[in-house]
Amino acid sequence: MKKYLKLMVAAIIALVFIGTFVFLWKKSQPQPVAYEEFTPQVMDISKTTVVTGKIEPRNEVNVKPQISGIITHLYKEAGDRVEAGEVIAKVKVIPDMQQLSSAEARVRLATVNVEQAKVNYEREKVLFDKGLVSADEYDKLDHAYKQAKEELAAASDNLQVVRDGVSKSNANASSTLIRSTITGLILDVPVKVGNSVILSNTFNDGTTIASVANMNDLIFRGNIDETEVGQLVTGMPMKITIGALQNLKFEALLEYISPKAIEAGGANQFEIKAAVHVGTSSQVRSGYSANAEIELASAKKVLTIPESAIEFSGNDTYVYVIKGEGDNKTYERKKVTTGLSDGLNIEIKGGIGAKDLIRGPKIVKDTTDDE
Repeated sequence: MKKYLKLMVAAIIALVFIGTFVFLWKKSQPQPVAYEEFTPQVMDISKTTVVTGKIEPRNEVNVKPQISGIITHLYKEAGDRVEAGEVIAKVKVIPDMQQLSSAEARVRLATVNVEQAKVNYEREKVLFDKGLVSADEYDKLDHAYKQAKEELAAASDNLQVVRDGVSKSNANASSTLIRSTITGLILDVPVKVGNSVILSNTFNDGTTIASVANMNDLIFRGNIDETEVGQLVTGMPMKITIGALQNLKFEALLEYISPKAIEAGGANQFEIKAAVHVGTSSQVRSGYSANAEIELASAKKVLTIPESAIEFSGNDTYVYVIKGEGDNKTYERKKVTTGLSDGLNIEIKGGIGAKDLIRGPKIVKDTTDDE
């Protein structure tokens, strides 16, 4: 029994050894070289580039107060639509003490002047009624009295504006009511009730109450590499794809190419802007990332082959035309004139015909097929 077991083990080892030898011998044998084969095709070909950028409104306005104070009411929030002149917020004035003191002093002085002018006027009127003074003298005092009353009214209005931010005479144009300057969508309201706000002046930009934009007039803004900017002209059509809205594509027209390059990522790039036609879509939001596909060049109904079949040698290009069939195949190297390429296919302007069979790259056999 032990003798038969030893013979079986020896036979298995011999079979494994012979099988390994045969496998390695087959692997060492030269494999026939096979190539892909192509027939030139007549098709449209275009060269495109994709520019990354974002969607933003053409006109975005920061609404700022005309006076300094504290927010007491907010009537709108981000996402609301507003009309030009519509109230967004209300501000309570915190008066400047120096201005308030000056305004109060002006009212007191104007009151004294009115009282004195009134006394002079009434005295002159009595004399005028008796015919003791001329009409010219009477008219002067009458005018001075009216002028003093106007100065008192102006001083009182000024005091109300300094103290309350609004006066009775200009209540409809109150500077305490913050109004939108354009019709559009409120993108942001960066303040809350109780926040202090300041008006814009020489020393600061002022507090932004709200950002308002016309979302029906959008632009695409992006940067294109200097190697491609020379092929752009204003008015070129573009196709916009928004990352967050993959199912939607929008048409756009290139309307601006920056005359000055900016350095980004070690390369010179030029800013471009395009007017985006969104139609009635309300899904587009300011700041969406987007890609713009631009057709740089195109050729219609031209003879093409896959670019992988082209052999580049210096400034010349060649292809291998297949002659014969089966084991009698030969390959004739021919110089060709090429044109536009889209990265996959290339235009053939001359050197071969539509009936020629062209050799492509080698067919790489998957080694796992033998295992």
